[in-house]
Amino acid sequence: MTSVKVNELLAVAGQPDAAAFAAFAADGFAAVINARPDGEEPGQPGNTAEKASAAAAGLAYSFVPVKGTEITEADIRAFQAAMAEAKGPVVAHCKSGTRALTLHVLGEVLDGRMKPGDVEAFGQNLGFDLAGARRFLEKRAGQAPHVKAFFEPRTCSVQYVVSDPATKRCAIIDPVLDFDEMSGATATANADAILAHIESEGLTVEWILDTHPHADHFSAAHYLHEKTGAPTAIGIHVTDVQKLWKEIYNWPALKTDGSQWDRLFADGDTFEIGALKARVMFSPGHTLASITYVIGDAAFVHDTVFTPDSGTARTDFPGGSAAALWQSIQAILSLPEETGLFSGHDYQPGGRHPRWESTVAAQKRANPHIAGIDEAAFVALRQARDRTLPKPKLMLHALQVNIRGGRLPDPEENGRRYLKIPLDAL
Repeated sequence: MTSVKVNELLAVAGQPDAAAFAAFAADGFAAVINARPDGEEPGQPGNTAEKASAAAAGLAYSFVPVKGTEITEADIRAFQAAMAEAKGPVVAHCKSGTRALTLHVLGEVLDGRMKPGDVEAFGQNLGFDLAGARRFLEKRAGQAPHVKAFFEPRTCSVQYVVSDPATKRCAIIDPVLDFDEMSGATATANADAILAHIESEGLTVEWILDTHPHADHFSAAHYLHEKTGAPTAIGIHVTDVQKLWKEIYNWPALKTDGSQWDRLFADGDTFEIGALKARVMFSPGHTLASITYVIGDAAFVHDTVFTPDSGTARTDFPGGSAAALWQSIQAILSLPEETGLFSGHDYQPGGRHPRWESTVAAQKRANPHIAGIDEAAFVALRQARDRTLPKPKLMLHALQVNIRGGRLPDPEENGRRYLKIPLDAL
């Protein structure tokens, strides 16, 4: 397998066979990055086989699969992280080497080490057509809003800062408050990382938004409200969730009017983030209260659809409905096909890197829970899948915090806070 040297630390190549890995090691490479999704063509070795071949040759191995027309910043950063972790030169491959080189040059541009106008000539000098990289950069330059994602690996959650480049106003969506269920410790590392980004970019927070009361992590909305003074918001049907869980927790004092947030959004409501127009879509199914935020050419869909290789969200929580989720997904898929869809979780199927961005077109084409099936088939598929899933391990911990807008329980007379866990309630 012939590789093309990009610089002292990187070479790119087409699809290697098993024997090529030993040759890579003999040539002084320390690691392989596989940028090719499994199943692109018959006879392709695939991730599992390549990982084994790399291990046999003593090479580190990373799986960063991408499709040329669907590369996102998450893919670029994952490629850079794999490069940074390698203890020596890396050979990165796809089918021809073009996608691997594209990931590299896009990272160089995003980090200011290469000018966008130099990308295609750089590729031509190495024998590659990087017109796709140019199109990515042109599209990115025209996008509004700007979206910065923060992946939280303990719960595989994705948090967002969504900003208007013209006014430097932003919203925070679905922030995570750290919680360790073994020790009972809470912390604000994730929320503080968001605040540090906002400060470094010179942004002003206009909104702190939740898409629904989360069942797998604590919301940091209240903490961030105290730090920034920005109003908090969620969907108006959170009151239905509050009433449901008030009974489960036997919590007579719980207010179920949604007053824990500054604003409750109804379906079709609009608001602004700087000069950006935003609107709300009611998206039930995962929960009674789930909503989607459509902001510019992006939609923040949280637990409705995940990336196309990950399917859709579960519907077996109290108040969930597979039929309702199907209808919510159809509404999301009625958005323009180029709309960016930003999911709230990624569970990294096949061991790939975390991804959270797709498009309406990609979902229609490639999500197996959506493409080519009708409502009845979806409901049957979703319900069968849900029966195999354990409840989230933090569900009973998190909901008593999240139905109060991210407020921890009030301290008791000894100054300590306590969670209340109902036994045999579900």
